[in-house]
Amino acid sequence: MARRLATEYVKASLQLTEAQLTRFLQSLALHSVGVKVLENGNQEVVLEDGQGDEITFLFEKQGNRYVCVTSCRLVHPKLTQVMHKLVATFRGEAVVNRIFAGFTMTYYYEDGAVHKIEERKQQESRIIYEHKDSVHNLQKMFQKNSAEQHIDSLQKQVNMLLDERNQAHSTEFIQHIDAQLSRLAHQLFILEA
Repeated sequence: MARRLATEYVKASLQLTEAQLTRFLQSLALHSVGVKVLENGNQEVVLEDGQGDEITFLFEKQGNRYVCVTSCRLVHPKLTQVMHKLVATFRGEAVVNRIFAGFTMTYYYEDGAVHKIEERKQQESRIIYEHKDSVHNLQKMFQKNSAEQHIDSLQKQVNMLLDERNQAHSTEFIQHIDAQLSRLAHQLFILEA
């Protein structure tokens, strides 16, 4: 089995409430952690493993949430495992390169779970795994269907107005129908685009 040379968090982001941030800090109690509360309410958390690896989390207060976007390169497994658990537990998003001799595996995390894995060798890349969200895909198909139903409904209204226009005798009534037809044509143009 190939030996991992390093794990690189290209981008990891977490969005935590104040209660979640407290849980986050409590989950790090077993590790060497430095915490600074900055004057604007932001918090900086530095996690070290004693072997030279460290992760810095700068949580910026944005409304009622603390938002952190960080990146790091880890060589030793201890912090790699901690970081993996943090992303999973706090439902973070991340792009992670697991670097081996001769190839790199790139993991894409969404909502704390792996959604895609790519293997890269030299200039080639291939997808090893990709999460298929069947429920989401079905919802998209249904939404497309509802747009088609809306188009059908508008076309029926247009046909009805055209029939009324053909039978109308008053110029004023014809202008009123033309205004409605113009509005419906605009809606159809938007939906069909």
